Amino acid sequence: MLTPAEWSIVLLSLRVGGVAVLMSLPMAFALAWLLARGRFPGKLLLDGLVHLPLVVPPVVTGWLLLLAFAPAGPIGVWLESWFGVSVLFRWTGAAIASAVMALPLMVRAMRLSIEAVDRRLEQAAATLGAGRWRVFTSVTLPLSLPGVLAGAVLGFARALGEFGATITFVSSVPGETQTLPLAIYAALQLPGGEGQVLRLAGISVLLSLGALLASEIIARRAGRGLHVL
Repeated sequence: MLTPAEWSIVLLSLRVGGVAVLMSLPMAFALAWLLARGRFPGKLLLDGLVHLPLVVPPVVTGWLLLLAFAPAGPIGVWLESWFGVSVLFRWTGAAIASAVMALPLMVRAMRLSIEAVDRRLEQAAATLGAGRWRVFTSVTLPLSLPGVLAGAVLGFARALGEFGATITFVSSVPGETQTLPLAIYAALQLPGGEGQVLRLAGISVLLSLGALLASEIIARRAGRGLHVL
């Protein structure tokens, strides 16, 4: 059984992961749409920038976020002057770090789903008098929705496991930014912390495995649906 403190860590991790997905979902879909359907100069560069968090050390991503959101940083100054808030050492900062790290996986899943939509169906809807927005809402979005959901679930799983960028950006503050990976790392440094590590690691594995299985199930159902079409 988990202790009350450990339950608070689990709930914080779920909140950070959920908010991270909600924050990054609109941008992920927009980027996926651009990369799947767009024809413009610099598309290859944009593709590389989107997937950069997958290949650079997470500590580098966290450091760049720290520079951007620090009180003297370009985004930090704007947040402070307009809203009087700061995301440093706050759970919102942990959600931002998780969103950045989850974004590439979400974009990739959504892009593949958009590319799998049969353009002939869109053309048929257009010939029947549907405008671009109607074609998007009635044909493209419903057919790509399973891939969007799979990408969101996959991003949630990635957010749950985020460590390097988070600890660099907002540190490990118990009750505020200490999510499951950070709590496991902290428990490893304590004598006699093996029991807590075992419990938290077990919960982390179960949550991540459940999210991955859900993403795979959604993706397979989407593939069967497109195959039938």
